[in-house]
Amino acid sequence: MSATTSTAVAAGSTGAPARAGTQIRLTDVVKDYGLAVPAVAGVSLTIEPGEFMTLLGPSGSGKTTTLNLIAGFETLTSGTIAFNGEDVSTLPPHKRDLGMLFQNYALFPHMTVAQNVAYPLRERKVPKPEIARRVAEVLELVQLTGRDDNVPSQLSGGQQQRVALARAIVFGPKALLLDEPLGALDRNLRGALQAEIQRIHREVGSTFVFVTHDQEEAMSLSDRIALFNNGRIEQVGSPETLYRAPETLFTARFLGDSNVFELADAPGATAGWGGQRWDLDPRTVAERARATGRAALVVRPEDVHVAEPGDVVPPGANAVPATVTDVQYLGSYRTVVLSYGAGDVVGRARVDASGTGVAVGQPVVAWWRVDRQRVVAR
Repeated sequence: MSATTSTAVAAGSTGAPARAGTQIRLTDVVKDYGLAVPAVAGVSLTIEPGEFMTLLGPSGSGKTTTLNLIAGFETLTSGTIAFNGEDVSTLPPHKRDLGMLFQNYALFPHMTVAQNVAYPLRERKVPKPEIARRVAEVLELVQLTGRDDNVPSQLSGGQQQRVALARAIVFGPKALLLDEPLGALDRNLRGALQAEIQRIHREVGSTFVFVTHDQEEAMSLSDRIALFNNGRIEQVGSPETLYRAPETLFTARFLGDSNVFELADAPGATAGWGGQRWDLDPRTVAERARATGRAALVVRPEDVHVAEPGDVVPPGANAVPATVTDVQYLGSYRTVVLSYGAGDVVGRARVDASGTGVAVGQPVVAWWRVDRQRVVAR
């Protein structure tokens, strides 16, 4: 699709420049259903124009309720929501000018592809020639040119979701809200649609707010991630920031696998665990860990090295005795499952598939560089 075509779709009018996207600002947002804990408990978040923001978290964490508050499907208990500085907290959904994409497609089964995509334009009384032009452009954008006269039952699940996506963006919404849109698709198809959503986001230049509980999906799609936990935002940042520099143990465990050592004392120049004293790099100690004093040392599996008897641990590295409890072959790498200390802490090291010769039951030393660990609040 040409730049001119994608610009027209994004802008919603011939010759107009593509929108840079809409800023969405949530300030002290609360949604309380009268239960023991509010569904959303004081969330403040600024989503920048044109940003791909993912709301990530387990079931019941508040991410979908937050999306519904942005959309206007739920009413605020307190707080404000603003688009480009304009308070929309009391506006009904149809006046917020947002596109929505759901897991279940929500297509009209008796309508053709073109009719489904044209629906929001007909509702807005757009002239027929303009409808035909925009529908053709957006079907090209989602790579469904030539399927205009098909009905949804003649399409695969992935094609139906493309139709739903086309319908959600054809009228040039201020932002696109996506509520677990790929949850019903198989793994391979999900990967293909993820790439399509990324490409379309780049081409239309709009603000995308995406809800998922899938960590890998969030990591691969997002400019930034807002990680939800018990109705609050645990941490906001780029995928790399949340993975490499988590602030809390919840963040470290939710985004990827971790070796976790709950420290016996507050982090200082060193920290203690199970009779070990480990050096700390102040740059790898999270502010929350310093503030609370209750901390855990986290090391990602790819940063843990396994030293067999006779191997030398490099000077300056942190190390702990361990026992190998399993070795798992996973294609491009192996995972060595380790039991640390007295055996009540289980960890993992990721090694090259053609590498380790360690055996189950073998005593080893696990070691890592000080700058590859992270001390987080627990």
